[in-house]
Amino acid sequence: MVKGHFKRQLVVAMIGMFVALTMAGTVWAEDDVIRLGVAGAHSGDLASYGIPSIKAAELVVKDINAKGGVLGKQVKIITEDDVCKPEMATNAATKLVADKVHVVLGHICSGATKAAMGIYKDAKIVVMSPSATNPPLTQSKEYPNFFRTIAPDDAQAELEVDFALNVLKLKKFAVLHDKGDYGKGLAEFAKTFLEKSGKAEVVLYEGVTPGAVDYSAVVQKIKRSGAEGVIFGGYHPEASKIVSQMRKKKLDIPLISDDGVKDDTFIKVAGKYAEGVYATGPRDVSKNPMTIAAKDAHKKAYGADPGAFFENAYAATQALLNAIEKAGSTDY
Repeated sequence: MVKGHFKRQLVVAMIGMFVALTMAGTVWAEDDVIRLGVAGAHSGDLASYGIPSIKAAELVVKDINAKGGVLGKQVKIITEDDVCKPEMATNAATKLVADKVHVVLGHICSGATKAAMGIYKDAKIVVMSPSATNPPLTQSKEYPNFFRTIAPDDAQAELEVDFALNVLKLKKFAVLHDKGDYGKGLAEFAKTFLEKSGKAEVVLYEGVTPGAVDYSAVVQKIKRSGAEGVIFGGYHPEASKIVSQMRKKKLDIPLISDDGVKDDTFIKVAGKYAEGVYATGPRDVSKNPMTIAAKDAHKKAYGADPGAFFENAYAATQALLNAIEKAGSTDY
């Protein structure tokens, strides 16, 4: 097979998935299987983002295996938990390479993905993430083996700013982030878009410490700044605490965030304080027939609705495995 043919077929398969979705008990001999690595936050505070990807992969693989597999071989899933931490992601990637996976679905968080990509690049393994949105992962051209089924952060930040300025009619902003590749990157884009708009002023720009219990100091800074709204780049554990403490301090201004907050866990933790929070996320494909079928399969298999980034992970799994089938090989 000509080198790079699999990658070309992957792009073709991805296009097919995007057009459609718009953005187990058998033992096999190791040589007779296609090994799909699934890496992400499978435990910890951000497991609600990672577990749906495992379930999406399981459903796709079950369906494909029932139809004869890929290249006449059954697909085997190998999972690794990175807890969305860069240092754990390198360990997860090293283990998946040692397990001789052919392709990887993951990682979930941008920082973890960035930390792992060099390992996959050296091993010539194609990776597709359902949720890692940091723009340089694709735009820097450093990782030609990386793909994703989600829009990058610059697109999210631009949408947030447009909504805040033209729908909410806000003019003064506090822009916060969690100091990570994902959160800080998104906040920097938001700050830039606000400043370039000529319609708004960034009166506070600050990073918060992930995992902290008390964010009252930054809440006081927001109050003193005169901000009319908050844009936060990061994940739901911090966002839920920040907005709860804002409301308890009678700071009733909108909080606008990203797909790192667009999760049921945020609503459960923030409770009544989640009211009035806005978050960007993937395009709504809930009425797409393929999405409906995938969600129905999830309910039947797991007895519940799917979680965050399920559709993106489902499409990514299909794209990876269909690309191998179309290429006729797993060669990079």
